[in-house]
Amino acid sequence: MNSRPDRRNDVAIVGGGPAGLLAALLVARVGAAVTLIAPPPREDARTTALLEGSVEILRKAGIWSAISDGAAPLQKLRIADGSRRLFRAPEVTFAAAEIGVEAFGWNVANAALTAALGQALAREPAVRIVAEEARSYEPREDGVSVVAASGERIDAALAIAADGRNSLLRDAAGIGFRSHKPAQTALAFSTAHERPHDGVSTEIQSEEGPFTLVPLPGRRSSVVWVAKPDEAERLLALPREALGAAATEKSGRLLGAMTIDSRVGSFPITVGVATRFAANRTLLVGEAGHALPPIGAQGLNLGVRDAARAGLVIAEALAAGRDLGDQTTMRAYARARAADVLTRTAATDLLNRSLLTSFAPAHIARGLGLGLLAHVGPLRRLVMREGLSGAPSF
Repeated sequence: MNSRPDRRNDVAIVGGGPAGLLAALLVARVGAAVTLIAPPPREDARTTALLEGSVEILRKAGIWSAISDGAAPLQKLRIADGSRRLFRAPEVTFAAAEIGVEAFGWNVANAALTAALGQALAREPAVRIVAEEARSYEPREDGVSVVAASGERIDAALAIAADGRNSLLRDAAGIGFRSHKPAQTALAFSTAHERPHDGVSTEIQSEEGPFTLVPLPGRRSSVVWVAKPDEAERLLALPREALGAAATEKSGRLLGAMTIDSRVGSFPITVGVATRFAANRTLLVGEAGHALPPIGAQGLNLGVRDAARAGLVIAEALAAGRDLGDQTTMRAYARARAADVLTRTAATDLLNRSLLTSFAPAHIARGLGLGLLAHVGPLRRLVMREGLSGAPSF
């Protein structure tokens, strides 16, 4: 790792989550001098179901081998209706074997992924790390400047905003963010359970939102439980044993008795998308560009594809000898990411809204859609393949 503050910087990256760390690694490996501005990572109890395209990107980056032993394959995805409504959707199960793949993806601990990326960056000579928050950001016609909390100023040709849904860089670049906050809070934790999960990830959809069980190695699963804010607050106040019992009942005892064996985290749900994905020498990566409800394992997988595309457009600019932050780079990144981000954000938001609404025709439409997927094989296989697509070659 280069520690000289006075060296040349091609790209400044702000944000130390998995998407920002991966962007720093991939951009450095195409030949750019990178400065990453991010404080040390916070404790994160969540896991992420990395879909096959994301795993391939991590494999090519040399990261997958460091985390694969702690990953669990998702061989089947089950969607069940746990609501109490008159019109209930049929259960549908997607099997990876049906489209000729071993698994749809693998569930990994966010902390393990972040640690592996951090270790790779520490060995990367083209990356300098400033372990601080960014205090201010200024994009100009001829470059960008980031001022860290200590007052150090980092100048570069281009910035990557990976600083979350309340992005400082996005706002300073004049990029809007259309969002709404449904009355939902997600709890995240891991559990041990009596019965094997058999590689099946189960999403139980109810009036409050999804309750999702995602396999971990052994007889363990990660849980994302979306509830109304007052109910989430009540659940958080429960003793760990009582919360485990509540999760057991919420799951319909699908895996037998559940025992919580991790910290319990919580976060309010925000759904939103940037009005542009690149402008004023600034590329948006991860939740700086999109925030999704926890449905269908799309959030971080979009962020992984953002990071990979950022590496590709910067590689093209370097090969052409262009200014990295010119309009050609902005247009190339925005054009490449728009359809993927917009369609998946809209689809997950629509599905989440269909769970929350009391409008009966919406429940009927959702049930008919899931019924078609359950009984029409070609349509089901098309949806499965589309769910795994979207990763750029890197």
